[in-house]
Amino acid sequence: MTKATTSEEATPVKKKKSQGRKVIPIARIQNKDSCQVTFSKRKTGLFKKVSETIVRCDAYVAVIIFSNAGKPYALGGPSVDDVLRLAVAPRPGDDDDDALLPAVPDRAGVEATVRRLEETKELVAAEKLRMRAIDAKVMQAASGRKWWEADVEKLGPQELPEFARELQRLRDNLIRHVATMSV
Repeated sequence: MTKATTSEEATPVKKKKSQGRKVIPIARIQNKDSCQVTFSKRKTGLFKKVSETIVRCDAYVAVIIFSNAGKPYALGGPSVDDVLRLAVAPRPGDDDDDALLPAVPDRAGVEATVRRLEETKELVAAEKLRMRAIDAKVMQAASGRKWWEADVEKLGPQELPEFARELQRLRDNLIRHVATMSV
């Protein structure tokens, strides 16, 4: 006997598509919470782009934005003050020749900072890989149990210190939780 299929059973489940990058209408956001979240995300994205432009193009850039609460956020390269000083500095041939010229950034210092940033990013990536490997080893030693029930005999010398730190963190969290419950 064959089973009749309904149209719902016959059609495969479609994954919900993400919004992705699309043009959104520029209109004031009425919901204050949504406005705050959007401001925060856009501010972060704007500052990332400005930072990249400063580093890659050796450009003088200053960005100052204010939140709805009136809090200012600024980013500049080499600094906001230097860029503003450059923008308002008298031009050669103006009457005021005694004005201070804007500070010129130390290119070697900027390059050293960028190198340190890249090295730090590499260290963070390596540490994340190391922690994933330790987590995998602990989960393997736990054999389907909770991570804190792992067989410590199966853990190596690299995993044991991290396992001990996590146990200590768990203990501290439990003590703090019990203290809040008993109050």
